[in-house]
Amino acid sequence: MRTTVRLDEHLLRQAKREANERGETLTSLIEEGLRLVLARSHQQAARRARVILPLSKAGGGAFRGIDLNDSAALLDRMEGRH
Repeated sequence: MRTTVRLDEHLLRQAKREANERGETLTSLIEEGLRLVLARSHQQAARRARVILPLSKAGGGAFRGIDLNDSAALLDRMEGRH
């Protein structure tokens, strides 16, 4: 697939030099870099400990007549404008 990518000039020169030293194309070097970054991202996500949130045992809930889906009315109520 063909796409356009804008790169910093200095980074592009370094990448072209590296690809040339390896005997690779710039495209293959960019693909390899993307694969490494994506693989690392997936590995880090897998290593993160799962967070278990505590359950609240508090009773109650919203006050009668409060619609939590109506943020404007909720703000009015909080600011004392019924």
